[in-house]
Amino acid sequence: MMEWHIRCDRKEISRYVFCPGDNERAKKIADYFENPRLVSDSRGYKVFSGKYQGVFMTACGTGMGGPTVAIALEELAHMGADTFIRVGSCGVFQPGQKSGDVIISSGCVRGGGTGNGYLPVIFPAVPTFKILKQLVASAEELNLPVTVGVGVARDLFYSPLGIKGMSDLYTKAGLVSIEMESDTLFLAGMYRGWRTGAIFASDGTPDEVKPESGEADYRKGEQNSILIALHAMHKIAQAD
Repeated sequence: MMEWHIRCDRKEISRYVFCPGDNERAKKIADYFENPRLVSDSRGYKVFSGKYQGVFMTACGTGMGGPTVAIALEELAHMGADTFIRVGSCGVFQPGQKSGDVIISSGCVRGGGTGNGYLPVIFPAVPTFKILKQLVASAEELNLPVTVGVGVARDLFYSPLGIKGMSDLYTKAGLVSIEMESDTLFLAGMYRGWRTGAIFASDGTPDEVKPESGEADYRKGEQNSILIALHAMHKIAQAD
């Protein structure tokens, strides 16, 4: 039966999926595939598939926030996907962090709502260790610097209260990223038995979000995060 939102034949979906929020980033990932093809463009989800170094892979732009991510993951899993790496963007908190830094998530503070529909708040939001370990190993093999740490994921971007009241606490606690999707990814993965991981490029600093002056650095970080994710996914597939 055809899925409600991601409209394609299940044969066109790999078990190995990159799930950035941005459709354009999904295309950037797919540009590394051999003969990539757009297999679905429906309800805001653009899905590309092709082979990377001989391994069939898929990249899906999930949109922003937990609800759209959960829908994408569920429907892709219905079509055979079971390994998901989010390649996203994030803000940062710590002094010395800057635009273009690459962060690999070892877990996140649960600030979103969708994950609560999978597991109660007593459960931590953490990636699959095998995927986390391979992302870190791939960064080392490619000689690309990364920060590994805990961040926060929440589903409210334009908060009337802002994050200023919490940012001091986040900084003191050592949090290294803020974005909108990884909590849902990790919790859904834990509940469903999927393998998950997440890597981000910083598009801001503790003092300035999305500064125009940091655009070139951010794009370089985005490219590095894509290269690390591709390398890691290939290694994972080889080990399966």
